Parts: sequence; structure tokens; C-alpha cells
Amino acid sequence: MNREELKEKYGKKRVPHEWRKTDWFTTLVVTFFGSGMSPKAPGTMGSLAAAIVAYPMAILSSRYWFQYTHVINEQTTGTRSYGLFLVAALIVFFASIPFVKKAMKDTGTEDPGWIVIDEVCGIFMSLAFIPAEIIIAHPWILAAAFGLFRVFDILKPLGIHKFEKFSGAWGVMADDLLGGFYTGILIWLSFIAFPFLG
Repeated sequence: MNREELKEKYGKKRVPHEWRKTDWFTTLVVTFFGSGMSPKAPGTMGSLAAAIVAYPMAILSSRYWFQYTHVINEQTTGTRSYGLFLVAALIVFFASIPFVKKAMKDTGTEDPGWIVIDEVCGIFMSLAFIPAEIIIAHPWILAAAFGLFRVFDILKPLGIHKFEKFSGAWGVMADDLLGGFYTGILIWLSFIAFPFLG
């Protein structure tokens, strides 16, 4: 056998992944820095990556983001940071639409599994109603947000499946935003019902 025949028979074949059909920056965005390229459970990997990134975001939020002082009986009981994850979720949602649209157009796909920027949006929305300081003090909240969000994302109850039917990139992003909203409400209600958690 000559070199070409040996290469063809024994050489490592390059897997023709769909995302190679679009540009590298679009791929970077929609796969959330490659987490969506996981051969197994890319949505779970994208959600996990977002939950991991959320912790340092919470730390930055507690130091530099808008804060308000909670006052009871004219005594300061603590300063808590709100709003960063809500803003982050909305920015990711609207900023990702053109990239998701381009990725699907370039690759000829409809909501492929490797597009996970929608899961990132959902995870951020899941944390939108919890102060950053509580997330820092109780990292299990990230695990709870991750687990609950994946349930909503997979099962798509409470009208989430209807949002998935929106046209093009809007449908890809909207159902995860709503799933994140439901997750966030459940986590927030758990702190209302069990105040000792915070």
C-alpha cells in the first residue's frame, strides 16, 4: 500500500461536525465556548458550564453590582446584590438571536443540540431572583438551579413547548428563557417558604 492508501485505511478520520459549516466566532458563541460540542448531552454540558460561570459572576456582583440595603427597625441587616443575572439573561437572549439564526442557516439545521447558548440564558434566568450573596454562601443553589432547569428544559411543561414553536432563533431561545423563569420562581418561593435557607 502506498502512503495515501494507508492514510485512508488507518488514518484518524475527521468527524464532519455541523458547526464547521459556520464561522468560528458564531460557533464560539452558540456552543458557549465549546461546551455544546460534547458528543453526549450537549445541553446538559452547556447548562453545567453556565452554572459554573455563574459563581464568579455572583462574586463580582456582590462587590461591584447595584446593591440595596435591607433595613428593619432602622437597623441595617445586610446589603444584597440583585439584578445582574436578570440583565445577563436578557443580554444573552437578545444578543444571541442573530448568532443562532446564522448558525442554523449556515448549517441547514433547526435547533441542533450543539447550540447551547439558550441553556446559558435559562440558567442565568434561573438565578435572577436570588441575591448574589446567598448564591455565594449556598453554592448548592447552583446545583438546584441546574437540576430544576434541566427538568423544565427536557419536559417543557406549563406552556414551554409552545414557546419552542416560535419562528427560527426566537423559538430556540424563548423556551429556555421561560424554563429559567419557572426555575427561578420555584427557587425564590423555596426561600419564602423556608426563610432559614437564606
